[in-house]
Amino acid sequence: MRPKVHVSADGSGAVGHAGARLLADLADATGLTAAYSAALRPLRPRGTGHDPGQVATDLAVMLADGGEAIADLAVLRDQGEVLGPVASTPTAWRLLADTDEAALVSLRAARATAREVAWMQAAETSEGIPAVRAGGRELPGLVLDLVAMLVACHSEKEQAAPTYKGGFGFHPLLCFLANTGEVVSGQLRPGNFGANTAAGHIAVLDQALAQIPDAHRHGTDILIRADSAGSAKAVLAHVRNTRKRGVRTFFSVGYAITEPVRRAVRAMPDRLWHPALNQDGTLRDGAEVAELTGMADLSGYPAGTRIIVRRERPHPGAQLSLFDQDEGLASPGVSHRHPLLQWWFRPVPGGPPPRACHRRGPHPVRQTTGFGRFPSRDFGVITVWLELSLTAVDLLAWARVLLLDGELAAAEPKKLRYRLLHVAARLTRGGRRLRLRISATWPWRHELTTAFHRLAALPRPAS
Repeated sequence: MRPKVHVSADGSGAVGHAGARLLADLADATGLTAAYSAALRPLRPRGTGHDPGQVATDLAVMLADGGEAIADLAVLRDQGEVLGPVASTPTAWRLLADTDEAALVSLRAARATAREVAWMQAAETSEGIPAVRAGGRELPGLVLDLVAMLVACHSEKEQAAPTYKGGFGFHPLLCFLANTGEVVSGQLRPGNFGANTAAGHIAVLDQALAQIPDAHRHGTDILIRADSAGSAKAVLAHVRNTRKRGVRTFFSVGYAITEPVRRAVRAMPDRLWHPALNQDGTLRDGAEVAELTGMADLSGYPAGTRIIVRRERPHPGAQLSLFDQDEGLASPGVSHRHPLLQWWFRPVPGGPPPRACHRRGPHPVRQTTGFGRFPSRDFGVITVWLELSLTAVDLLAWARVLLLDGELAAAEPKKLRYRLLHVAARLTRGGRRLRLRISATWPWRHELTTAFHRLAALPRPAS
C-alpha cells in the first residue's frame, strides 16, 4: 500500500521542470538568444523593460518544454531563481503582436546564424551532423522532407478554413531536416490551401536552403523528399535549377498513379521486380519495387528523372483501389497494393532502383511542440508563434546532437520531457554557488548531469 501523505503548499527550495534550464542555456551557447536580441532590437527603442530577444527565447523554451499557450510562461516565470526574470503574459503578447514581417525575416536569419554555430559545435565535439539511414545504408549528405499537416481550430481564427478532410483550421507546410529532426522552415496556410500549389513548396524549400549553413549548402548532396504534392513540374524544375547556383540538390517525390502507369505496371515482367527493403535494410515482407522509367512519358521533367513503383500485399483491413482489386483478380490469390510511385532524380541515370530511400519515418513534433494549438485569432500573431515553434524543435534537436547519447539522442520530444526536462530538483546555496540538485534516485540523473557538463564545455561563438 502507498504510504499516507499530507499535502500542503508551503514548500521552498523546490524546482519543477528543472531540465528546461538545459534548453535555456543551450540557446545562449549557440548564440540564439543574442541573435534574437539583435533581430528584435527595434522593438525596444528605449532599452527599458524585458529584452524582446530574451522573451522570444523564453517562449521557444516554453514550447520545447511542452507549453501550449502563452500563459504557460508562468511555469518558467515561477522558477526565477533558476531561469532568471521571465516576461509576463501581457509582455509576451505584445512581442508577438509587434513582430511584423520585417522582424520575422530577421528572426529567421537569427535562427540560421545560431544553426551554423550549433553545427560547428557538433563538428568540434562529436561526429557532426548524423547521416540518414535508408535501406540499411547511409544516404550521403543532407535530407530535407517537405511535410504538409492539418491543424484543427475550434474557434474562428483569421484565414482558418475548411480542410480537405472535412475539418476546419490551417494547412501549414513544414520542411524537416531528417538528419537531426530540425524543422528548418515552415509556412502557415489556410485550411483550404491547395496541396499541390507549387509556389508554396518552392517558398518553403528556398527558406529551408537559406537555413542550411554555407559550408553544407554548397558541396554537399541535398536530397529533397516529398509526397505527391511535391511532384509538380514547377517544383521539380526549381530543384534542378538550384544546381546552377552551386547547390547539389536531388529529389525523391511521390506521384499519383495514372492510367499509362497502370498499363506499365501490368506489363512489367515478374523478373524485373526487386525485393523492397525496410529502413534498417531488412527485406520488407511481401513488397517489391520496379523501375518504369522507359515505359512512361517523362516529357517536361528534368533529365535523369527515374520512376520507381512499389507493390506489396495489403495488410488486413487496407482499403484497396479499383486498380489494386483489378490486379488481385488478374493474379488469383495474390492481391497487391501499389502505394508508391516515386520520381527520382539523379544527374546520371541508371543503376539499380532505389528500394527504400523515399520511405520516411514519422515526425512526432508536429502536434507536440506548438503546432497543435495556436494562441490568437490574428494571423500575424499565429505566424510568429509558428516561427518560435520551429525554434523550439531546433533546440530539442540540438540538445540531442550536442548533449545526449544512446537512446535519448534519438528520443521524441515527449520522451525527452518525461525523462529530462520535467524533472524536479532542489535549489541550494553554499560556497558562493547556486546548486541545482537532481534527485539521487531519478533514473536518468546521470544523463541529465552529463548533458549539463557537455553544455558547459561547448565552444562559444565569438561575441
